[in-house]
Amino acid sequence: MREILLAVLVAALAYLIGCFSTGTIISNAQGVNIRNEGSKNTGASNVLRVLGLKSGLICFLGDFFKAVLACWLGSIILPGDTFGIARFGTLLAGLMVIVGHNWPVFYGFKGGKGVACSVAVIFFVDPLWGIISIVLCVSVIAITRFISLGSMTMLLSYMIFMCIAHWGEWFTCLFTVILFVLCVIRHRSNIGRLLNGTENKIGQKVKPNQATEENK
Repeated sequence: MREILLAVLVAALAYLIGCFSTGTIISNAQGVNIRNEGSKNTGASNVLRVLGLKSGLICFLGDFFKAVLACWLGSIILPGDTFGIARFGTLLAGLMVIVGHNWPVFYGFKGGKGVACSVAVIFFVDPLWGIISIVLCVSVIAITRFISLGSMTMLLSYMIFMCIAHWGEWFTCLFTVILFVLCVIRHRSNIGRLLNGTENKIGQKVKPNQATEENK
């Protein structure tokens, strides 16, 4: 019973931490409602396009470190194996902080796409495969200038690497599958634009008629 209550506590805390919207705070400070601009997402990619590099970087770091905080709290509150599952506290917190970022209760469940949070989570859970997946992400973005493609590549490769390295640890494998699925769900409009050749590249302003429908 105690472990169940602690698991609920970790999930709730991580979700609420994820609801802290760095992008909304940064944009409001500049007199802009980021949820009405560009792709209408509150994540670093949209902040970068709408408000520039400095604001985009600050947003990324804010979202990154809130995910680190959530994972750290999860590992402290539920250390070791819980329910016979290795790193359960960290995995649960990592998942819920991303859910909170993507669907924040304080902002009408309209958030970001969870990329910066995912970068922090995959590194915290397994630094080796996290770094390799992040390097692949950066490489794809550098070559194609598509942030969305790099982000999905990162979580797809992480899922594959982790499932191979941790085969038999069903919850760890399930965790990586869920992270990838969440990424695809949040990037479904980007996938459509990638397929028809209208996806925005780094340095390219979002056109009004290309605003996504996913947050409606």
